[in-house]
Amino acid sequence: MQESPEFQELRSRLRRFVFPVTAFFLAWYALYVLLATYADEFMATKVLGNINVGLILGLGQFVTTFVITAVYVKFAGRELDPRSAAIREELEGPQQ
Repeated sequence: MQESPEFQELRSRLRRFVFPVTAFFLAWYALYVLLATYADEFMATKVLGNINVGLILGLGQFVTTFVITAVYVKFAGRELDPRSAAIREELEGPQQ
């Protein structure tokens, strides 16, 4: 089954989503860490009251994580789950 075109297509779709998103998030995280380490004056720039750029970017890390999760869930439900269900049905027969 691993050699079947259906399974290869499923793996390909997963990889086309996961690798770019992972690269984006790691680059975004590395940028945040580098800014926090080497651009402390920039990160300490006040935006509104006691809220500074570092705090906004730090909270942006959490927001990015939730957005990526939501996008992946939608992508998996639309692209991956139907394909994996078809492969499972082919292997195991119809589910009851």
